[in-house]
Amino acid sequence: MVMINQYLTELKLPSILANYAREAEECLKINDSYEGYLCKLLEQETLSRMDRALQARLKKAQFPGLKTVDGFNFSKIENLDKKRVMALLSGNYLQHAENVLALGNSGTGKTHLAIALGVAACQNGHNVLFRTAAQLVHELIEAHDAKRLLSLQKKIKSYKLLIIDELGYVPFSKTGAELLFEVFSGCYEQSSLIVTSNLPFEEWPQVFGCSRLTGALLDRLTHHVHILEMNGPSYRLGGHG
Repeated sequence: MVMINQYLTELKLPSILANYAREAEECLKINDSYEGYLCKLLEQETLSRMDRALQARLKKAQFPGLKTVDGFNFSKIENLDKKRVMALLSGNYLQHAENVLALGNSGTGKTHLAIALGVAACQNGHNVLFRTAAQLVHELIEAHDAKRLLSLQKKIKSYKLLIIDELGYVPFSKTGAELLFEVFSGCYEQSSLIVTSNLPFEEWPQVFGCSRLTGALLDRLTHHVHILEMNGPSYRLGGHG
């Protein structure tokens, strides 16, 4: 057993290391085959490894909290297409680098759905990054000033899904707007974006400070897009967050 433990440690098979002795006893009791014993151990190791990878992706995404669609009350937002939301959970939009826009007034659950879709993407094996628009612009400006912008842009491009929450709550400086535009352009037809905003498109120039830049940004963002309209009474007032 000492040698078995050493081999399993060297091969980095912690689940088999933890379970092989107990499983051996169980298989003896039920007279299971060697193949059945091996299959159980490999199944446990595979599931354990998949779970560790998922937990790593969820941590890397930096969600402000974990949300699922199960916890979302669709009856509160009558004009929201539930079938479209459920279809998005499959992640097919990620395969085609399509975007998702959740638009509506404050408190209707846009962030909740964005996180739920991000969690589903992690479960499907994709790397995800969550940022509020203000956070992302602040990071971009800091990187620009520190002459490490290219490094940050490369890191952002490595994610299959970038979630930008609360676009429209804070107007951007000229530099910030241009840097965010570069992120949108870099993702275009390469990776997917989920963007939440409390503003209709015609008010986006107020945030970016330039109608021409906003128009170019919207062209890229809406070329391949799923729009979730989420206007309605405040979802938070119902106690659902």
